Amino acid sequence: MTETIELGDIHIAVTRKAVRNAHLSVHPPEGRVTLVAPTNTRLEVARAYAISKLGWIRSQQSKLQQQDRETPRKFIKRESHYLWGRRYLLNVEEKEARPNIKLDHKRITLRVRPDSSPEKRAQVMHEWHKRLLHEAVPPLIQRWESKLGVTVNRYYLQRMKTKWGSCNHRAGNIRLNTELVKKPRDLLEYIIVHEMVHLIEPTHNERFISLLDQHYPVWREARDELNALPLAAEVW
Repeated sequence: MTETIELGDIHIAVTRKAVRNAHLSVHPPEGRVTLVAPTNTRLEVARAYAISKLGWIRSQQSKLQQQDRETPRKFIKRESHYLWGRRYLLNVEEKEARPNIKLDHKRITLRVRPDSSPEKRAQVMHEWHKRLLHEAVPPLIQRWESKLGVTVNRYYLQRMKTKWGSCNHRAGNIRLNTELVKKPRDLLEYIIVHEMVHLIEPTHNERFISLLDQHYPVWREARDELNALPLAAEVW
């Protein structure tokens, strides 16, 4: 059961789990706040803890509000697009043929039918992004299954506004944000490792942190780099 603490204009979703200490998080992109508290924590105790962290919450929300955001893409010639952390210029070819995309060292060439809408061009690009991720993700999962001693039953790709990934540890499934295709490959690997560690430890407790420290010791640097990169334009 989730309860809510309201501190002025700040709303904090509180959940209770079998953890030793309370864990407060401010989530990109819009600064949503969650508090995971030990199972028997009274709401007034959780509220007092949140009040003590109010300055930190506002500081984190301010950083997110100041974070760069991509302007909405129009999918026109010489527009900048990012793939695996690199910037490419878009070339658009209009032909009466099946849409497709080609990549070279400087350009992404988008072939679409004449008078195609920006929405159609975005759809073609999104499907291409998913194909690239479907090529990149399975080898990373396979590598980390053997390292972590876990099995991912299925993975899913989808647009997410507030998370880079998620894990259903009971079903053995993970979900990955399709925006990761725009980020450096090592950051995709970090998110995959993060979600796969949740198959061992579902919460962000000390054990989870210890497992990340053991298996992916640069995870803090990866997290900070990922959260410092421009967020997607929210038009969907």
